[in-house]
Amino acid sequence: MPSPISRRTLLSRTVASTVAAAPAASLLSMVSCGGPTPAAPSDWVYVGPYTRGASKGIYRLPFNSQTGVLGEPSLAAQTENPSFLALHPNNRYLYAVGELPEFQGEKGGSVSAFALTPASGALRPLNAVSSKGGGPCHLLPSPSGKFVVVANYGGGSTASYRIAPDGELSQASGFVQHEGSGPNERRQKGPHAHGIAIRPVGAELIAHVADLGIDRVLHFRIEADGSLTPWPTQPFAALAPGAGPRHVITHPSQPLAFVINELNSTITSFAIHPQTGVWTQAHTVSTLPAGYAEESTTAEIALHPNGKVLYGSNRGHDSLAVFALDPDTGGMTLTGHVSTEGKSPRNFAVHGGGEWLIAANQNSGNLTVFRIDASTGMPTYTGQSVAVDTPVCVLFAPSAAS
Repeated sequence: MPSPISRRTLLSRTVASTVAAAPAASLLSMVSCGGPTPAAPSDWVYVGPYTRGASKGIYRLPFNSQTGVLGEPSLAAQTENPSFLALHPNNRYLYAVGELPEFQGEKGGSVSAFALTPASGALRPLNAVSSKGGGPCHLLPSPSGKFVVVANYGGGSTASYRIAPDGELSQASGFVQHEGSGPNERRQKGPHAHGIAIRPVGAELIAHVADLGIDRVLHFRIEADGSLTPWPTQPFAALAPGAGPRHVITHPSQPLAFVINELNSTITSFAIHPQTGVWTQAHTVSTLPAGYAEESTTAEIALHPNGKVLYGSNRGHDSLAVFALDPDTGGMTLTGHVSTEGKSPRNFAVHGGGEWLIAANQNSGNLTVFRIDASTGMPTYTGQSVAVDTPVCVLFAPSAAS
């Protein structure tokens, strides 16, 4: 959350406000590009913004992964507050939360499914269902593509859905209301589910849900019918009091997990027992430079595809923190900070090829492109900045040319 405005405050302002009538061309256009718009993109970049201003829904931009050139945005699908996006494993469907306190006259936000046309980047709406909790802010399909799990920040709950063969979502097949609070009276009066990772443990499929409000990563078993049950082996992994766990990821090849903590600007790694799947804290590091005393909160966390470099974003310091990762122990060594060339980097994405990174700067309304050094993993700004009003999620998707 960008401080001092909380997500709950943002939601109330969104519902109460009228969409501004500013010309789209003035706020949804390229600021500087360093090269021509790619005629035959190798990827599409999808952006999920808040729609309280000029943005109208999910935008798509062509991206050339050979040259790093990012093209201009165009509206791919009109939808309200698509603040987090995720691809189906088959790349044919895209899912989005609708970060709202109410959907179709009932409390709770929405979850929407879209069919993706790789050649054009077009999104065709399939269906939308209730998230069963206010302010959904994160979602993730399972590796098999059979389920989607959603974190409701405002409602402090987790919901799950079955995915039909045609990409449509079922009504909620599972729902768990989180309980508890934390020591931060302003941000932790109750539970606030915020991020999801999904990982198999033997024959079981486990959803790991970071809850900012209760300083825990909750572990739920995804049953065959898509319902959720607390994982009896280890119902949760605890973080430091007041840490505020925001997003959680697991290593693609090593038994490791990483949690970025919003409120105390740290990253905590966990070792995962290779047989039982139990999480044990390994290391915790600050995402801020030594001696930095101004207000700042974290946002996104991601691994480089090589599994050896870890990134986290700071809002306030407005930077990417870059860590060299020991894949055997989960140890993290800070290698540097890079300005995101904007304000409040809410989200960023690393291209699957590992050469590019795009940051979404929420408060300055721009996407910035970085080239990643192959040997160090350090990003370098390319000079490209593209304006999109209030971008809060950025996602790479392969085009037909990929």
